[in-house]
Amino acid sequence: QVQLDESGGGLVQAGGSLRLSCAASSYTLTVYGMGWFRQAPGKEREFVAAITKSGDSIYYADSVKGRFTISRDNAKNTVDLQMTRLKSEDTATYYCAARSSLASTSTLLKYDYYYNFWGQGTQVTVSS
Repeated sequence: QVQLDESGGGLVQAGGSLRLSCAASSYTLTVYGMGWFRQAPGKEREFVAAITKSGDSIYYADSVKGRFTISRDNAKNTVDLQMTRLKSEDTATYYCAARSSLASTSTLLKYDYYYNFWGQGTQVTVSS
């Protein structure tokens, strides 16, 4: 089992910044790919960003490319999402996700079915 604890959500004005953090803890499993997804009210969950364990592959949704940056610290087992130039359409609950096995291809990190552990979510609200 992998427990994921997200933090850093909140209310911010459009154009502002927020940093989300996700801490992964497990006594028995190794965490490989990690990602962030979000879900706005009335909408389906969508991919935001993902990173492989080594950090050599990083993916972003087109809607956040150039504004969001994902990073991870394997020593601390954390993954962060730095969000800048926030827009009202970024308002959503953000979820951290993790996979406890290697994927056949890193592009699978962009799909929610790749992940087998999820955090509880943290709310991000951007006021215009």
